Amino acid sequence: MTGSDYKAAPKKLHVFFFPLMAYGHTLPMLDIARLFAARGAKATIITTSANASTISATVDRERTTSKRDINIQIIQFPPLVLEDSSIQLPQSIHSLTSKEMATNFFRALPTIQDPIEQLLIEHRPDCIVADMFFPWVTDVAAKHGVPRLVFHGMSFFALCAMHIVESNAPYYSTNGDIISTPKENLEIIKVDGDHDEENNQEFVLKFLDLPDEIKMKSSQLPDYVLTPSPVKELLAQIKESEVKSYGVLVNSFYDLEPNYVEYYKKNLGRKAWHIGPLALACNTTPIDKAKRGEKSNIAENRYSNWLDQKAPNTVLYVCFGTLSKFQNNQLVEIALALEASQVPFIWVVKTSHHDEHNFSLPEGFEERMESSTQGLIIRGWAPQLLILDHPSVGGFMTHCGWNSVQEGVSAGVPLITWPLIAEQFYNEKLVTEVVRVGVGVGVEKWSAWPEMVECWVGRERIVEAVGRVMGPGEEALGIRERVRELSVKARKAVEEGGSSFAQFTDLMEGLIAYN
Repeated sequence: MTGSDYKAAPKKLHVFFFPLMAYGHTLPMLDIARLFAARGAKATIITTSANASTISATVDRERTTSKRDINIQIIQFPPLVLEDSSIQLPQSIHSLTSKEMATNFFRALPTIQDPIEQLLIEHRPDCIVADMFFPWVTDVAAKHGVPRLVFHGMSFFALCAMHIVESNAPYYSTNGDIISTPKENLEIIKVDGDHDEENNQEFVLKFLDLPDEIKMKSSQLPDYVLTPSPVKELLAQIKESEVKSYGVLVNSFYDLEPNYVEYYKKNLGRKAWHIGPLALACNTTPIDKAKRGEKSNIAENRYSNWLDQKAPNTVLYVCFGTLSKFQNNQLVEIALALEASQVPFIWVVKTSHHDEHNFSLPEGFEERMESSTQGLIIRGWAPQLLILDHPSVGGFMTHCGWNSVQEGVSAGVPLITWPLIAEQFYNEKLVTEVVRVGVGVGVEKWSAWPEMVECWVGRERIVEAVGRVMGPGEEALGIRERVRELSVKARKAVEEGGSSFAQFTDLMEGLIAYN
């Protein structure tokens, strides 16, 4: 789908790309820019200097090796002016160290409006693809006659589920009083008491004209769903900007969630294109996969040689994304569970800022894993695409970030789900109940901040989940067969003639006609 053999469009479009300054948003946006550039468009990625360092090597390689017209335009965060002071915020989400700093970061995003408008005036692009967290871009772009495409970085299923929950969920005031009641698409099936941490409400998500009825608990929902908050106001702005925009780009493929592609377009009335899996479409060479994101903290020959010594489909890859960081006590429990499972594993370990100087795994754990070759531990960034593609890898324990889910499915690797933040609990339901290519460890509490993860999963439940996916049972065999079938469909989707390839062609032709 990179289009190396595809005839370039007759009119050269110039497209702006404006990602949120976070790896999980920037990397797929980079891939979208690469798709446009591969089809003959000029692609300009607008971001901060700190965020640019993550993608600059790939952009340089695209320009020099593939001769693509793609570049980066640097902007800076202005200071956030408060009532009695101003704050110079970090230029990337990954430099935030507290929930308060994160709140200020998102409050400051509208301050970038003036630099973006100046770039629109100066360059007069034919389109701008902007992250969902910049809802104001729709109006700013329209002011200058530029169509805006929205990129969420989520699945169709999550977008549909979020719409139903946020439209129908019972809302509670800070003192626990119900201030609105559920409607026809959401049914509370169990009430143990008042809404609090100890007494969850269990409910069912119902999708009109679809057979799926998804059970969840109120504790698995974001806090802003159940109580009024500024985030709810931001989500309303995002929905409004989405409706007024040219359309929505979704990193998914039709055969993964066909019912929800149609539901999103018909029932929610959105104009959308599914153009994924983006990582699979764009990162086709070993160097693309190895250099994606930050520099790896482990030499390629070390992990590849280690994997080469393992039998096919026997290794469990454990990684919880770029933001989520467990506290020490949970990391210790994971370590003991992995050892007790007797399954070979690669574990990408990240710690919270609070614990990073006091971090320690169980005494002797790393030495035992090294001497027995049961486990390989990577601290920091890991080359996830290369690891998942290795034939020895037979399972992926993941936080259910949508990029990771797509990458696991694309590689044909079964999933063990451990959702933590954002829309990850919806992604878990898609994986475990809709397409049934994984099992959960049983997390029941949503976390507001990646370093405030309050869930606790004991080693027994972890070992059980590993056995269900990595073992020889019928459940594991069924999961492997289903995920391998989806992997084949994912690859066909991004090839010429595939559903995602065709959707991208339709998008390009529409933008050319629009301009």
